[in-house]
Amino acid sequence: MTAGPDAGELALADWRRRVGELYAEVRRLALTDPPAAHAAWREARLALYRSHPQSPVPAAERPTFRAHHFPYDPALRFELALARAREGTPRPARPPVALPNSGGEELRFRPLGRLVLPLPSGPRSLTLYWMEGYAGGLFLPFRDATNGRQTYGAGRYVLDGAKGADLGATAGGDRLIVDLNFAYQPSCAFDPRWACPLAPPENRLDVPIRAGERLA
Repeated sequence: MTAGPDAGELALADWRRRVGELYAEVRRLALTDPPAAHAAWREARLALYRSHPQSPVPAAERPTFRAHHFPYDPALRFELALARAREGTPRPARPPVALPNSGGEELRFRPLGRLVLPLPSGPRSLTLYWMEGYAGGLFLPFRDATNGRQTYGAGRYVLDGAKGADLGATAGGDRLIVDLNFAYQPSCAFDPRWACPLAPPENRLDVPIRAGERLA
C-alpha cells in the first residue's frame, strides 16, 4: 500500500517498525502455539488501527473501530516450498509485472514461483511475488469466494515484506510459513484514499477462505 496524502515519513517509519516488531513476536509465539500468536496479532493490530496516525481507518472512526476475524483454523497453516521450473528444464525468469491497483500509482512485482496450498477442498496454488522498488520484500495477495460478502471485494494479503508482514520460514529456510489465519484487508478496504496493489487473476481462488480478517 502507499502512504495516504497526510502521512509523514516518520509516522510511516514508525508504523513499519511496530508491524515488524509485532510479526517478530508472532513468529516467536507460533513456534509452539500458533493460536496464541494469532490472538496476539489480533490484539496488537487493533491497537494500531485505533491509535496510530498511519492507521488505514479514517480518523473519525478509530476510537470505536472493531476488527472482525474468522475463528483460528489450524488446518490453514502451511509450510510450503516454492515451485519453480523443474531441474533440467530451465526457463527464463518472468519479468516484473504491474499488478492491479486500487489507485493510479503503478507498482511492479517480480513473480518468484508458485506456492501450492493443500486446502481441505483440494490443492490450489498462488504466485509469490517480490516487490520491485519501494521497500522490496515478498508479497502474497489473494482473492477467494468470500470477497464481496464477508471480506473486501478486491482480496486480502497474507505476506507483505515491505510492511514487515512476514510469517517466517522453516529452520532450513527452504519452506515459507503461509498461515491464512493471518490474512488481512489491504488499507483501501477501509478508506479509498489509500492506493493498494491487488491480487491478479492467477491468485484468485475458487473456494472460500474463512480465515483471517473479515469485514463484519
